[in-house]
Amino acid sequence: MTIRLDGVQYVLRREGDGLQVGQATGGDVTWLDTVDVGLLPARARAALDRGDTSDEALLYAVRGVVQAEVERGG
Repeated sequence: MTIRLDGVQYVLRREGDGLQVGQATGGDVTWLDTVDVGLLPARARAALDRGDTSDEALLYAVRGVVQAEVERGG
């Protein structure tokens, strides 16, 4: 599934208990991080399960993953 934050398109992919977050550029995806889905707030997990990419809780959670990657220097 894709999600747009601040004009940038991100790709979300479930893999087991993890959520992979990647940045889409052209036809390629650069995978930034994988987070344990259990660490996300309940509302964000529910939105992820529904595929609701407009849910504020999910947007906030993904923004946090992206910000952590920026702060790590990725």
